[in-house]
Amino acid sequence: MKRNNFITAMLAFAAMPLTSFSTGVKRFMRVNKGFKISAGEGRIHGHIKLKGVNSNIMDVKVSGSDTDGDLAIFEQTSLSQGRGTPLHVHPLQDEIFYVLDGAYYFQVGEDKFHLSTGDSVFLPRNVPHAWTQVSEKGKMTVIFQPAGKLEDFFVTMQALDHEPTKQELAKIFNDHDMQLVGPPLKLE
Repeated sequence: MKRNNFITAMLAFAAMPLTSFSTGVKRFMRVNKGFKISAGEGRIHGHIKLKGVNSNIMDVKVSGSDTDGDLAIFEQTSLSQGRGTPLHVHPLQDEIFYVLDGAYYFQVGEDKFHLSTGDSVFLPRNVPHAWTQVSEKGKMTVIFQPAGKLEDFFVTMQALDHEPTKQELAKIFNDHDMQLVGPPLKLE
């Protein structure tokens, strides 16, 4: 009996480094070679055509799967003048928008900002924010750090076959580690 306990204990002890190593394996699976994403192309998913919040197109430039979840970068082609996102919170990510073309209106906490080509805005995690497209068309670079579940959120929004109800939209946001906290931002 003591021998069986000893063998069981030794096997458990021997497996510990393997268990510890297995949690670190993901780090070794991150991309370790540079890559190019051509203008007008999206990496992994092609063009992600959103439905529900707006009708914009998201192109993954750097996926969270490339960076072990540390970072994600998207290019958003904005086709939804007067529309944007509802007021929401990312409890786990900081977000940065850099306007490549067009004009947008942002709310970050209680502050409101008009952005145009060349402007950028930082949205810290846990701060409610929303934006609305002002110009007829536009384009922004969107950076999430860490990547979180935003790429999956965009893929989920693309897959919708109908305009989601407020309840469905709230669930989709929650499923992707975001919370809706208010209505879309109105233009001023």
